[in-house]
Amino acid sequence: MTDITLQNFEADLLQASMQQPVLLDIWAPWCGPCRTLGPMLEKLEVAYAGRWKLTKLNSDDQPEIATQLSQAFGVRSIPFCVMFVGGQPVDGFVGAIPEAQIREFLDRHVPTGEALEAEEDLAEAHELMDEGDNDAALQKLQDAVHADPANETARFDLVRALLEDDQIEHAKAAFAPVAHLAADTITPHARFAALATWIAAAERAEQGLDPAGLQAAIAANKRDFDARFALAQGLFAGRDFTGAMDELLEIIMRDKTWNDQLARKTYVAILEIMTKPAATAHGGAAPQAGAGLQLSGPSAVASADPLLDQYRRKLSMALF
Repeated sequence: MTDITLQNFEADLLQASMQQPVLLDIWAPWCGPCRTLGPMLEKLEVAYAGRWKLTKLNSDDQPEIATQLSQAFGVRSIPFCVMFVGGQPVDGFVGAIPEAQIREFLDRHVPTGEALEAEEDLAEAHELMDEGDNDAALQKLQDAVHADPANETARFDLVRALLEDDQIEHAKAAFAPVAHLAADTITPHARFAALATWIAAAERAEQGLDPAGLQAAIAANKRDFDARFALAQGLFAGRDFTGAMDELLEIIMRDKTWNDQLARKTYVAILEIMTKPAATAHGGAAPQAGAGLQLSGPSAVASADPLLDQYRRKLSMALF
């Protein structure tokens, strides 16, 4: 348990919550319910065996932090507990509520043992990839998905690794449980939709493509979009991502709406595949705090990639 002040707010609360959920208990010495809640939270921190961290803030000693958090959540009483995940305040509760309700609250934000195991396997897989041991990395990705089927990053990386290894049928099997998320017509999952596009390209390439014949058809007719798209699919399947986008860009510049914007959608899918997502970052939005104390931690932004930036600019220029 750590006492939070203005001096350690950044390191021991925001930064710490990038690694594991951190619960901030806002209390005061004169508050009777606070004295009831505090020991219960300490007991639960031990019971959850390090899956979340408890911090405490004396509202009398640290009024600036307490006031801004209270204003952000519209709360005027204590004890008031705020859960931080990924450098952001994401949820909270007020009062000395029963232990069962606290456990329900914690379980909404604290990873299970299976989720932690999956994250460890995923981290090991990335290390193995960096070392060039792709076979061992693939096994670790499979272990991660087996431990936590809901881990979207692990599943994405597994399907991608299988496609890069030309194991198309295994990739399709690993993708099947999340295929409905990619096919959602209202809010499709962008990364899974990109994988669906890659799988479609791999299946088209498996059926057989004649690159020389396709190039000849394009040379004879620049507007033979079917031939150019087939060529782009072959390049996509062969992991020549920029080559595929170059061909797709030619279609977009000549006819933005061709085949229900299929060229643009495929181009965007390739950009998604090539983009390394930011690490950490909680899905929920942080409440807006007033001026002064910054409640949000450092933004988790993917590293700038000059090649990706170049191809995003090309697409923007072609569309607008």
